[in-house]
Amino acid sequence: MSALRNASIKTSSSISYALTRASIFGSLFPSSTRKMSTDSKFVQAPHKLLVIPGPIEVTDEVLFANAHPSMSHMSPDFARVFGDCIRMTRQGHAIHEDAQPFLIAGSGTLGWDQVSANLVEPGENALVLHSGYFADSFADCLQTYGANVDQIKAEIGGAVKEADIESALQAKKYKVVTVTHVDTSTAVLSDIKAIANVVKRVSPDTLVVVDAVCSVASEEIQMDAWGIDVVLTASQKGLGTPPGLSILVASQKAVQVFENRSTPVTTYYGSWKKWLPIMKAYENNSAAYFATPPVNLIYAFHASLTQIMQGSVSLEQRFKLHQEVSRRVKKAAEEIGFKGVPLSEDVQANGMSALYFPDGFTASDIVPRLLKKDVVVAGGLHASIKDKYFRIGHMGVSVVDPSRGDIDKVISAMKESLAEAKVSKQ
Repeated sequence: MSALRNASIKTSSSISYALTRASIFGSLFPSSTRKMSTDSKFVQAPHKLLVIPGPIEVTDEVLFANAHPSMSHMSPDFARVFGDCIRMTRQGHAIHEDAQPFLIAGSGTLGWDQVSANLVEPGENALVLHSGYFADSFADCLQTYGANVDQIKAEIGGAVKEADIESALQAKKYKVVTVTHVDTSTAVLSDIKAIANVVKRVSPDTLVVVDAVCSVASEEIQMDAWGIDVVLTASQKGLGTPPGLSILVASQKAVQVFENRSTPVTTYYGSWKKWLPIMKAYENNSAAYFATPPVNLIYAFHASLTQIMQGSVSLEQRFKLHQEVSRRVKKAAEEIGFKGVPLSEDVQANGMSALYFPDGFTASDIVPRLLKKDVVVAGGLHASIKDKYFRIGHMGVSVVDPSRGDIDKVISAMKESLAEAKVSKQ
């Protein structure tokens, strides 16, 4: 990995289009169709190491799949690939076969719109559990579609307490409870299993909706076993695919709530009335049309799901590797003076870190120096602490393929950047 990226100093930005023999593409290029060359291995162009909390680094195989020749979205060949993606998405969320995935062109934000427009009718109550910036955004989306929204806000770096959730559910009937599994603004990990258990016990008709944009494939999610009704996510984080695909899985309970609503759905593009027959058709390997799917992105997603679900690293191993790398990054950061935003270890995300700068230092002291070392991190996002911290993503291929050296590079660059910043202030 380091040899490849360091070569960027000596090479142009042109991409090597030598192509891969990877076996996962066997099903993507049927013998009856024109094939891309598979004579040699595709390698990405040299580039800076991307370790923001999404988009993340993608594998050569995924990027190659994204370069698939243009295909009709109505072709039998594409329909089979799309159908595979729907089935593998269901498998990756540990859910019953009657749960319904929705794979739609859009960002993870489109998942909020789907929930707000399809499951909550105007005037109904929604409870949003707040552990950072993205809860405010979800609440805003719900209100836009006419919901009455209450929020329970944790202190910065903390997660909402179960007792507070129970009290709120006892005081009012809510159609949905939403929770951000990992809030990207704070790197706080909420205990979804415990939250869902409270909801099921106190208000069993209330739907549990999990914003898992920054947790799928880096944190464990047991949709059926934990009683989750909706998991919404996106392609560009733990799922290791370029941005642009909204991924949502709805339980049969959630689908029935949608089907039994008494008022019209308040969205057009995000309406499940439009998308349900499309998803069902593609899962049966038969094309259907409402709006054009992102064909090339579906091929890339198929490649990534194949690596995640059928690769040499199991899902259980993948979660363990994320935990190990998370501890390593956080420990290395704390040893040199950074401090994690999460208030305790039990609410620390495993796919990213949010780190306060040491006293006397700001983003301008650290982030540009990391960039000069070809390491791209993210600045602060939470409005109350925006200038006091920065964020590192450690998920996907950077974690599960240690031979790349990505995590080593991040830790070394962090240490060197802080040391240089200290010298500059002397």
